[in-house]
Amino acid sequence: QVQLVESGGGLVQPGGSLRLSCAASGSSIAFSTMGWYRQAPGKQRELVAEVTSDAGTNYADSVKGRFTISRDITKNTVYLRMNALKPEDTAVYYCNFRCWGAVIWGQGTQVTVSS
Repeated sequence: QVQLVESGGGLVQPGGSLRLSCAASGSSIAFSTMGWYRQAPGKQRELVAEVTSDAGTNYADSVKGRFTISRDITKNTVYLRMNALKPEDTAVYYCNFRCWGAVIWGQGTQVTVSS
């Protein structure tokens, strides 16, 4: 059973930075696509960034140049470095694991960008 545990969310001022972590257990992330999604109040959950099993990356247009997704296979952990944060980045951020038809979500971590 794959489990994902996110951490690193919090309150930050506009222009600030945060790094989210997603620690996986039960399966190696090396063979999966790992993604970060977010959901703001009243909005649908949307893809923020993902990294594939061959280390390819994909970003939402709204975060390109500001966010960076990375993975450490030795720690079985995926990261999302978020720079130049904006109020519109405020949301609950969810980690996602996809492999062989299985889709697993983490519990989410709140990111609030406000002065």
